[in-house]
Amino acid sequence: MTLEQVLRARFRLSGHIHRTPLQLCRSLSEMTGCNLYTKLENLQKTGAFKIRGAFNKVADLMQQGPVRGIVTASAGNHAQGVAFAARHFGIPATVVMHESASSAKVRATESYGSRVLLHGCNYDEAYEEARRLAAADGLRFVHAFDDAAVISGQGTIGLELLEDLPEVDTVVVPVGGGGLISGIATALKSLKPSVRIIGVQPEGASSGVSSWRSGSRVSIEKPGSIADGLAVKTPGELPLACMLELVDDMVTVSEEQILSAMAVLLERTKMLAEGAGAAALAAVLNEKAVCGTNTAVIVSGGNIDLMKLPLLSQTMAAISL
Repeated sequence: MTLEQVLRARFRLSGHIHRTPLQLCRSLSEMTGCNLYTKLENLQKTGAFKIRGAFNKVADLMQQGPVRGIVTASAGNHAQGVAFAARHFGIPATVVMHESASSAKVRATESYGSRVLLHGCNYDEAYEEARRLAAADGLRFVHAFDDAAVISGQGTIGLELLEDLPEVDTVVVPVGGGGLISGIATALKSLKPSVRIIGVQPEGASSGVSSWRSGSRVSIEKPGSIADGLAVKTPGELPLACMLELVDDMVTVSEEQILSAMAVLLERTKMLAEGAGAAALAAVLNEKAVCGTNTAVIVSGGNIDLMKLPLLSQTMAAISL
C-alpha cells in the first residue's frame, strides 16, 4: 500500500462522498484529559465510511473494462457502499448478508437497487456464499476489506484528518477485517510518521488483535459483538501486513464499554453511533488506548438497528453522565 494509491482514490471519490467533520469535543476532552476529536463518518453518505472503499473499488473495476455485475458480502455498511456505487455506475449488484443482519441495513441496501440475499450465521459464512455466486455467475467480487482499492478508499479519511488537524498525534480506529486502519495508517504514516495509530476490537471478536500480537493470521470460530461490523473471523492478508508494519498498538474493549461509549456519544455530542462506531471512543474512555495531546477517534458509522435503542436507553440510565 502506498500514499499514491490513496491520493488516486481521493481523486476518484471527489464529488461523490462527503468530507466528514472533525470535531473537538469539549466535554469528552475533559473526561479523557486530552484534546479529543471525533471524525464523524456516521455522517457520511450511506451512514458509514465503507462507501469510500466500495466506490473506489467499483470505479477501478469500471476502468478495467466492461462489468456485467458485481457481488459482495457484508454485515451491512459495505453492502450499502457497494449498492450506492453500483447504482451510480448502472451495473447490477448482489449483496449477501448473514441472516441476523440489521433489518435497517438490509432495507437501506435494497433501497439503492441491489439484490440482498441472507445466508449464514456470520460475515464469513455470507462471504463463502458470495464467492460461490461470483464464480457460478461470472460476477466481479468486491471484498469488504482485503483489497488494495478498498483500503485506498478508506485511507482518504487519513488525508482529511491530517489536513484538518496537522497537530494530531494519536488516532484510534475500530478494526474488523483491517481495511479501515490499514488505509488510515498508510496515509498518516506516509505524511507524518510520528502519529501513533491504535486499533480497537471487541473482546468477543478480537482476531485482529491476536493476529497483530502473534505476527500471523489468527481465526476466531464464532466472533460476536454488538459492534457487528467488527465481528470478523479472520483479518485480511493485506490489512494484516499493513497493520504489522504501521500500527503501534491494538487493544480490546468489552460489550459494556462499547454500549457505554454509544450512550456517552449520544448524551454529550448528540451523535448516534452504531457499536463499531463507538468502539474507538470506548477504548479512550476506559484508558485502553493511551491518549496523546491531540487525539482523534474514528466514529466509523451510525447505522444502528432501532430495535437496539431500548438497550442503549437502559445503558444511559445505568451510568452517570
